[in-house]
Amino acid sequence: MASVVAVTGAEGFIGSHLVELLVQKGHRVRAMVLYNSFGSWGWLESLPREVLDNVDVVMGDVRDQASARELVEGAEVVYHLAALIAIPYSYRAPRAYVDTNVIGTLNVLDAVRACGTPRMVHTSTSETYGTALTVPISEEHPLQAQSPYAASKAGADKLVESYHLSFEVPAVTLRPFNTFGPRQSARAVIPTVISQLAAGEKRLKLGALDPTRDFLYVKDTAAAFHTLGTAPASAVVGELFNAGTGEEVSIGQLAADLVRLMGSGAEIVADEQRLRPKGSEVMRLVCDAAKLTARTGWTPSHTRDSGLGETIEWFMNPENLAHYKPGLYLQ
Repeated sequence: MASVVAVTGAEGFIGSHLVELLVQKGHRVRAMVLYNSFGSWGWLESLPREVLDNVDVVMGDVRDQASARELVEGAEVVYHLAALIAIPYSYRAPRAYVDTNVIGTLNVLDAVRACGTPRMVHTSTSETYGTALTVPISEEHPLQAQSPYAASKAGADKLVESYHLSFEVPAVTLRPFNTFGPRQSARAVIPTVISQLAAGEKRLKLGALDPTRDFLYVKDTAAAFHTLGTAPASAVVGELFNAGTGEEVSIGQLAADLVRLMGSGAEIVADEQRLRPKGSEVMRLVCDAAKLTARTGWTPSHTRDSGLGETIEWFMNPENLAHYKPGLYLQ
């Protein structure tokens, strides 16, 4: 009988890819989808029927203790991905980020503790490091929350750490760098550029072009989650792990690469209206994933160009592009 694993945030970008991978690895997945009046399962609805046959969708909310407890009961591993993630909106609604990212994580931790769950894999973000003080960034790098979003994730990370040290909750934290790929929100830079180019736009309006990022293809991110959910407890429990490629590229160069790959002659424009508040922009992120590789053997299996190729191909499918509103992101 297949082991039951639970995923919060299963309907989202990374969550849907993780659900797909977990089913491929032989697991039965209990997938929490944020309750909504439309009955939408988000990106889970795009998965093949043979995958969904092994998924039990639970409508709920990590901000509710009972929902978290119902999801966790009887699961061998809980992958906690549910979060508010859009950095711009965190400047407008910071309380919402605390409610979901901090209190939501607390509810999942309490459920895992009460149910005696053998493993919890918690999701962090490279944004908690802020602008790199030293590169590449290892897990020892100081935290610097340069946005309310980053602060909420750092708070959640520390709750996970405290529950392991105080109550021996068997939790491990994965800190992915900038994940990209099919199904990502067009608020992220790569889908923003691809969707605009696919729609025929001739002027790409982006924010700051100088910051550098370490882009990790979503299938490699999903593989890192699964690796931490199945690795020997002695190798990973109670620890924090970065996941990234160790390669950085500026946003301006990345946009130019996409223009080239898609055969467009579009002009790239820095739009002041898309800039983060002064002091908030993270200027440089590049990952040191040596610890994750040493403990588990995980390494990325996709180059940036191969991942971009798969992402472009996905977006060029009219059925997929129809989910996006490119004009919205030009404002």
